[in-house]
Amino acid sequence: MANIIDMTLGANGQAAIIRTERGLTVAGTRITLYDVMDYVIAQYPPKFIRAMLSLTDEQVNAALFYIEAYRPEVEAEYQLVLKEAEELRQYYEEQNRDLIARISAKSPKPGMEAAWEKLQAQKAKHQGQLKTQA
Repeated sequence: MANIIDMTLGANGQAAIIRTERGLTVAGTRITLYDVMDYVIAQYPPKFIRAMLSLTDEQVNAALFYIEAYRPEVEAEYQLVLKEAEELRQYYEEQNRDLIARISAKSPKPGMEAAWEKLQAQKAKHQGQLKTQA
């Protein structure tokens, strides 16, 4: 990937996008370009991205500029991040399957029946929404 300082200098002359152990990151934050990519792919406007990620206009503009300038490289890294996240999700789901089953089988504590019923109704509604999306 090209030298990030070439294309993404902030107003203070410092790099606006840096590479950290988390990957490509908006300088001075813990926000990665992969976080920004989620919103870019969903076609959210820059103002929305700024608000959702608590970034400044300058930070959002630098992130969007970098993504467009190096789109193939950023997209490739983004796909890797998504793949790794899905692998981790599956791993932990498998590791916790028995625990989740035991917790789910427990009866509600006395006095919590109404809250339990509401939770079960919300779970059923959520499951129904997931099935219609698939």
